[in-house]
Amino acid sequence: MGTILNRGRDAGRARQALAAGIALPLATPLFHRLLDRIDRGLAHGSIEAILPDGSARSLGGRGPGPFTIVELRDWRALWRLATRGSAGWYESWVAGEWVASDLVALFTLFVRNRETLGGAGRAHGWTRRLLRRGHHARRNDLAGARQNIEYHYDLGNDFYRAWLDPGMTYSSARFATPDESLEAAQARKLQAILDRTGTRPGDTILEIGCGWGSFAELAARAGRRVHCLTLSLEQARHVEARMAAAGLDGVTVEVADYRSVTGSYDAVASIEMVEAVGQEYWPEYLATIARVLRPGGRAALQYIAIDDAIFEAYAANVDFIQTYVFPGGMLLSERRFAAIAAQHGLSWKDRDGFGSDYAETCRRWRAAFDRAETEGRLPGDLGRDFRDLWRYYLVYCEGGFLGGGIDVAQVTMIKGE
Repeated sequence: MGTILNRGRDAGRARQALAAGIALPLATPLFHRLLDRIDRGLAHGSIEAILPDGSARSLGGRGPGPFTIVELRDWRALWRLATRGSAGWYESWVAGEWVASDLVALFTLFVRNRETLGGAGRAHGWTRRLLRRGHHARRNDLAGARQNIEYHYDLGNDFYRAWLDPGMTYSSARFATPDESLEAAQARKLQAILDRTGTRPGDTILEIGCGWGSFAELAARAGRRVHCLTLSLEQARHVEARMAAAGLDGVTVEVADYRSVTGSYDAVASIEMVEAVGQEYWPEYLATIARVLRPGGRAALQYIAIDDAIFEAYAANVDFIQTYVFPGGMLLSERRFAAIAAQHGLSWKDRDGFGSDYAETCRRWRAAFDRAETEGRLPGDLGRDFRDLWRYYLVYCEGGFLGGGIDVAQVTMIKGE
């Protein structure tokens, strides 16, 4: 989409006119060309678009898939999408420039058609360069990693407690049945990670990115000794209090970067932490795991990966989540990540994906978030804009997993003897 907007004198004039806030009607033909491209790219599912002039237009419909009605109240919505990608699309939603009858279906639709839509929904031109510059400034070096983690996780434990399960587990659950409780499904996921470590009572586990301590508690109750790493002061305080309340003395907590860890361990566990590492630092992350594992030791990872077919386009841009929710974040390319692991003597075993479970987890979180807001249980200092951002974020993630462009998986990496 951005390719069209950045091509030729007409596109240049439209950009200048929009930047000045004048002559918007002159750009209307360009926006129809953008809609033409979206129409051609929707191989599965469809959109009924209500345009700013009140007319309607059907997009897609060539194959079965999600359906939603999108009311474009202002052409600037397409301008923002074309120039700033998914971050701009969010900004236009905040500005009231578009509404959808079903946000989950809309995001599912765009992710399901990720290859045929091509560059639609990704930033282009000078705005992409600006976004990339900003993202690079938030890279996960030793100082940046701490700041990025604080930005996302130190919003306050009361905030997360209001809508997570009672165990405070902020990662995908594993559901045995559609009506299983979130708490039970989270416990199943944690047990699967513990099983992957191949440890026995008395063995030591390094947990890289311990969250609020749900895995550490389960492992400690099973007789393992766990050393927890986190960069979040809020999380560290919670984990320490949690273990004290449970009477578990086999857990230690350290506010430290994974790169600074010393010693050796029987196993490593890391649940959805690697998304906060960044592609530039994948070799350091995997080198750390290889360094601290004893020969034959196992690392149990749960991670979020993006379709390898679109990874390069994704990595060259900065999306909504990276801009507004998780600075420094980067989803995995499994092929690239596994290759780096092999270079460090870590074999890649028993990969198990369960993306649909993450869609259900996000749906449960959003329902709990809505209940917490209705019941006044969200912290009072969080304004409406913040609450709307997080609701949009949960919907955005749910649609991504339903669309199949992103997946969550567990894998076991084994260090060679």
